[in-house]
Amino acid sequence: MSKAEETKNRIIQQAANLFNQQGYAGASMSDIMAATGLKKGGIYNHFASKDELAIAAFDFAAEQLSQRYLQALKGKRGAITRLKALIHTFSTTPDEFSIKGGCPLLNTAIESDDTHPALRERAQSAMYQWRNLIHQVVQKGIEREEIQFGVDPNAVATILISTMEGALMLTKLYGDRIHLERAKDHLYQYVEGLQTSLE
Repeated sequence: MSKAEETKNRIIQQAANLFNQQGYAGASMSDIMAATGLKKGGIYNHFASKDELAIAAFDFAAEQLSQRYLQALKGKRGAITRLKALIHTFSTTPDEFSIKGGCPLLNTAIESDDTHPALRERAQSAMYQWRNLIHQVVQKGIEREEIQFGVDPNAVATILISTMEGALMLTKLYGDRIHLERAKDHLYQYVEGLQTSLE
């Protein structure tokens, strides 16, 4: 990797942290310069605009999150075990995820809703991948008769994601992990209830 590529990657990583904590609108070029240690010209050598950097930073954050979930599934057998692994991984994200400030998908989805169409599109795409991962786990579980026939994989994805993201919002708002822990416990029971009867 060339020095220019290393610098560009460093800008993206530091901007991802900054944007995820302060928001894309809230983080000024001065903030980006302070975080990266570069002058404005040094940043614009690699990115044509703040918007271009914002998109690159979001893509980086979303990819880090995606890899975290894929890693969590490695070696896990059975749909219920895999769903619990995803739930557990999400519940530990505030402490273990390399990018601070909460879930970049949720943060970007809320901030870009009416103000930044390109970022909104990126957030939709990343959320689709997250929903699709859960959908695939549930669908395979149905095919292998581990999960009851008739369970809607899309509904499971909606329930898991909305419950976890809502719990993360409450945890961040109140500075109290109890909300994530309650959601995790509830979702564990929920996915256990999807199992095919052993009788």
